[in-house]
Amino acid sequence: MDHAQVAQRILPAIGGEDNILGAAHCATRLRLVLRDSEKVNTTALDDDPDLKGTFEAGGMFQIIVGPGDVDIVFDELTKLCSKNIAVSTEELKNVATKKGNPFSRGIKVLADIFVPLIPILVGGGLLMALNNVLTAPDLFGPLPLVERYPALGDTAGLINLLASAPFAFLPILVGFTATKRFGGNEYLGAGIGMAMVMPDLVNGYSVVEAMSEGTMSYWHIFGIDVAQAGYQGTVLPVLVVAWILATIEKFLHRHLRGTVDFLVTPVLSLLVTGFLTFMAVGPVMRVAGEWLGMGLANLYEFGGPVGGFLFGLVYSPIVITGLHQSFPPIELELISQGGSFIFPTASMANIAQGAATLAIFLLAKNEKLKGLSGAAGASAVVGITEPAIFGVNLRLRWPFYIGMGSAALGSALVAIFHVKGVALGAAGFLGAVSIRSSDIPMFLVCSVITFVISFGASLAYGKLRGNFDADAAAATPADLATPVEAEPAAPAPAPAASAASSTDTLTALGTVAAPLTGDVLNLAEVSDPMFAGGKLGSGMAIVPTEGRLVAPFDGKVIVSFPSGHAFAVRSIAPDGTKVDVLMHIGFDTVELKGEHFRPLAQKGDEVKAGETLCEFDIPAIRAAGYDITTPVVVTKGSTQCLRHTGESVRAGEPLYTVHPAS
Repeated sequence: MDHAQVAQRILPAIGGEDNILGAAHCATRLRLVLRDSEKVNTTALDDDPDLKGTFEAGGMFQIIVGPGDVDIVFDELTKLCSKNIAVSTEELKNVATKKGNPFSRGIKVLADIFVPLIPILVGGGLLMALNNVLTAPDLFGPLPLVERYPALGDTAGLINLLASAPFAFLPILVGFTATKRFGGNEYLGAGIGMAMVMPDLVNGYSVVEAMSEGTMSYWHIFGIDVAQAGYQGTVLPVLVVAWILATIEKFLHRHLRGTVDFLVTPVLSLLVTGFLTFMAVGPVMRVAGEWLGMGLANLYEFGGPVGGFLFGLVYSPIVITGLHQSFPPIELELISQGGSFIFPTASMANIAQGAATLAIFLLAKNEKLKGLSGAAGASAVVGITEPAIFGVNLRLRWPFYIGMGSAALGSALVAIFHVKGVALGAAGFLGAVSIRSSDIPMFLVCSVITFVISFGASLAYGKLRGNFDADAAAATPADLATPVEAEPAAPAPAPAASAASSTDTLTALGTVAAPLTGDVLNLAEVSDPMFAGGKLGSGMAIVPTEGRLVAPFDGKVIVSFPSGHAFAVRSIAPDGTKVDVLMHIGFDTVELKGEHFRPLAQKGDEVKAGETLCEFDIPAIRAAGYDITTPVVVTKGSTQCLRHTGESVRAGEPLYTVHPAS
């Protein structure tokens, strides 16, 4: 390959230097953020004999060059540009985020804030569902389980405590992650969140009632009456407050120095933000919620099925803002008048979002996304949708839209058959116990129809999308997994004798040994679409059970990233045939920046079969949220597998034979 010529062909094909916002590379691909993807001549790039394909995901246009060549082509490409286009992979992600339209950027901000909270929201949601099973009347008879079996009472009480805590103190959690996302000190954000849910305040769920009864307490500040109202369970107020706090803090950091900055900035940030929270932001958001609730009530009452359709359509977006927390007082008033339409509508919306998420569970090959979507979908259909909405559906977008549309249809049915709720409860399938007894059969019919529409439409649309796996990989960040304390991986034993222990065996029909101990996987089954589609070469993948990567034969290291996540080894047979084997430990693990990896070989090193290339900590990498599946591919040539999917293999045992490229 003439690397300089390849770079000269790539630059005009991607729209020239002016179309490049940033560039980086990994072990096999050029990663580019472009101003306008429409300017790319994909035909020229895909037809280029020295390139292996292109695709776009996560706001980046990626060109597959191959191991051992991509870094040189990248260097040549940067030489052709008059400005510095090279950035780190982390910086490139930030550039890609800023490139999107305002809606996309907003979704990304919400995801960054809520994705770290997914584990606690899933846990709380499922515990809340369990509590509902224990305490709901008419579920297993006229009496709830806790009354039929009094010994369960204290157990249910503890479960309810654990389930309610994440949602009651949600402003603290959101204050922490949102302030961090906006560039402020996350502990100051948690502190202002604590202030919003202090026990001295009137509980947020009782604010409307306290105001209507005249029992609200007030502070008298600068001649203004400031309500001592709490904000338990709210989202939008604390998001605005976190942005204000971070903005003030950053302003003070820029204008204060040294000890003055250290002492004054936290005090002023909390003081100014605190006054604004209780005097302006909170009251405005509360009034907005009240107006929204009354407006939707009027829309439903006067619009009939059309009103039900529109209310169901917008209910999930309302959940994103947290303004649905203002609905309970309106619901209670409606219940006192004979029944509430809000509860069955909310149930349709939750079931629709949950069904879409469960469809993703069936479709996804990405290990992180599959695990999250299964738990979040189950939580959503029984009433807690935040994990499904923020963790899965919003990130992929189209499941969220399908859920909205399905909820609209289900809510229109609710309006047509006048299904009403007579109590508050879990808005999902279990919500049947809160529905007017004569309406329960039709509520269940509407619920099943909504579920089937959303699940079926999401499944069909996902299957029709040829790049769903790429979407899923791009939409799944590293922090989806619950952080845990990892123990170091045990050292692997010495590899067994191999048929590939000598360069002499690596003719055009030679054998490649397994570089890892683990379970064999067909390459087409891995979550990365480029490896699965054979764009980077043929071979197999291994899910390692021991954290040591060894050389698959005698040869020379031609790729070795400092991060330790990818290596390629080359052997030259006596007839001059080159055999290049690429080993990529996990997917997107370049983002770990070398953490949990200890590379022991460098580019240019001569290695023997079975010699350790890298040691890595499997539990820690998985705990960080990364798929550890390792493709082992021949980048030039074809392979014939010697192992079956699911079969265990030890490092050094034969994995596949190599054939000349056709």
